[in-house]
Amino acid sequence: MNLNQPTTYIKGVSVARAELLYKELNVKTCNDLLHLFPHRYIDKTQFYTINQLQQNTAEVQIVGKITNIKTVQQKRGSRLVATFTDATGRMELVWFKGTKWIKDSLKPNTPYVIYGKLNWFNGTANMAHPEMELVTEYKKKLQSAMQPVYPSTEKLTNKGVSNKVMRSMMQNLLQQAFESIEETFSETFRNENQLLHKKEALLNIHFPKGQELLAKAQYRLKFEELFFIQLQLLVKKLINKSKIKGFVFESVGEKFTDFYQNHLPFDLTNAQKRVLKEIRKDVGTGAQMNRLLQGDVGSGKTIVGLLVMLLAIDNGYQATIMAPTEILATQHYNGIKELLEKTDINVELLTGSTKTKKRREIHEGLQNGSIHILIGTHAILEDKVQFQKLGLAIIDEQHRFGVAQRSKLWQKSAESGVPPHVLVMTATPIPRTLAMSLYGDLDVSVIDELPPGRKEVKTVHRYDSHRLGVFRFLKDEIEKGRQVYVVYPLIQESEAMDYKDLMDGYESIVREFPSPKYQISIVHGQMKPADKDYEMERFVKGETQIMVATTVIEVGVNVPNASVMVIESSERFGLSQLHQLRGRVGRGAEQSFCILLTSFKLSSDAKTRIKTMVETSDGFKIAEVDLKLRGPGNIMGTQQSGILNLKIADVVKDSPILFTARQTAMKLLSEDAGFTKPENKLILKRLTSLQRSSGIWSNIS
Repeated sequence: MNLNQPTTYIKGVSVARAELLYKELNVKTCNDLLHLFPHRYIDKTQFYTINQLQQNTAEVQIVGKITNIKTVQQKRGSRLVATFTDATGRMELVWFKGTKWIKDSLKPNTPYVIYGKLNWFNGTANMAHPEMELVTEYKKKLQSAMQPVYPSTEKLTNKGVSNKVMRSMMQNLLQQAFESIEETFSETFRNENQLLHKKEALLNIHFPKGQELLAKAQYRLKFEELFFIQLQLLVKKLINKSKIKGFVFESVGEKFTDFYQNHLPFDLTNAQKRVLKEIRKDVGTGAQMNRLLQGDVGSGKTIVGLLVMLLAIDNGYQATIMAPTEILATQHYNGIKELLEKTDINVELLTGSTKTKKRREIHEGLQNGSIHILIGTHAILEDKVQFQKLGLAIIDEQHRFGVAQRSKLWQKSAESGVPPHVLVMTATPIPRTLAMSLYGDLDVSVIDELPPGRKEVKTVHRYDSHRLGVFRFLKDEIEKGRQVYVVYPLIQESEAMDYKDLMDGYESIVREFPSPKYQISIVHGQMKPADKDYEMERFVKGETQIMVATTVIEVGVNVPNASVMVIESSERFGLSQLHQLRGRVGRGAEQSFCILLTSFKLSSDAKTRIKTMVETSDGFKIAEVDLKLRGPGNIMGTQQSGILNLKIADVVKDSPILFTARQTAMKLLSEDAGFTKPENKLILKRLTSLQRSSGIWSNIS
């Protein structure tokens, strides 16, 4: 049987049923069905004694005898109650329907095997409508120990495709197609990595003969899934390094040296120096650099980026920084312009609101090489924007740019055929497991220490009822000459409601902080860009003490004098958003504070988020918690989540398997990069078919 045939080839699957499977579970071929794995199992391998039963034990199997049967009258009809005992204790069995027939068929003082879901009443276990079988009958049967429970939907159940039907379809499929299941690993490879044969793994994932075989089957299939993802990423990295040529930045020239010795406003941390060294090594090899630079909010990624740009300029190349928003691009521009004001380096800014005349000048300056550094938004990707010699592209906040947009940067240099070096910067630390799955083809550098003099932001949680105390604290801080942010959530679906919240909040703050003593700025998404910039500018200059805003300021404004961040309804924010917002304060020498205001009603996830924020400011720890709460697909936004469309593995729970799979793939490539050894032929065959079917290959940046 060919596994790529539609599911109608399986005995018992009609055209209508096949259509239903496709609509509801995206199962089109026999292979799709074979890889629709059970999400839990009903375990009939273990027998419990009554004294072992736990309040949380869901479905259990017990051997015992019925010692007493009685009928209990209730408002409507009656119920049948039997006392069931074993050597360790007693429990009750209850029936509400068919009581007369059941009462006649029960055999007291005869050993039964009972199975069902437990309920508890006054500390005693009971089981309603148990499955029952005499021990003598039970022993005669061939027991299928663990029963699979498949993913389902309401529509499937209503149309008669119950779990029992799914089981029988799967049984038919395995009987028809068992011989067609192809192995993807050689015997040598399987033995080295202690993996079951593929046929055995698929048989035992659907119909396990016991807990141990189920565990081995799951391990084999998870390992395979993660191994091929890692192998593809690593092969891509090898190709990048060996085939894709990159410009060589040979010399550290006068622009870099002059800036480093005379204009650098502070000493670099050891982490910054280490990262700089890693990048310098990359850009000197003659292969194109693809590096991910991770650093927490305020760890000084921008200065590292600037030094690398100076290195490019010293070697006769131009450089560019691309940021996701106009605010962020403008901030980079102002910061870098200020740092370079005493040098002869020409920096320009290109965004959606750059005027036509200025645009023409920029296009010209890029082509004749008089502009050294271009900072901008998506506007840089327009076809008209061509550099004379683009040697380095820095992308800030990577997960906001799609893959197609990044590849456009490759075609920006007039020196055809050689792409610029790429440095991706992110202030949202990506947990190691996720970085390995999403960016396994990038080299990773981490800045893991804050610049000296930076004090950790103190974070506290307060309920709405403490608002007056919070206002008093804000007045004290303003009295000391500090500035304050008050941020309200903005969730797309309910913009009108959020706008109302923001305006209500703004009014209560105006009442509490009256002018002329206090000046207040307000910024939200419905304002015109010019009005937004005007209000931001007033706050930056210190003309207003309080900035009331929506999350527009999550990335953006850098105001060292702002020392307090109040986040309203903070239970409505995700962890990474809360962390980003907190990063807006703590940029000066003074002690800064982040106050998380919430209502009393908090879900358990919200409690975890708030607790995490109060306990740690380590972005990597926060990202790990976020990953556990939200799962991998949601963290990276839509264009990245396609990669992690995994059938059985979970990058969070299965991180030990992920590490093993990556190590194994690295070892294989270091020993046999061309897949010429006979034991690697099957792996090459599978890899080639994965590369052909767009699959993961086209998703990876």
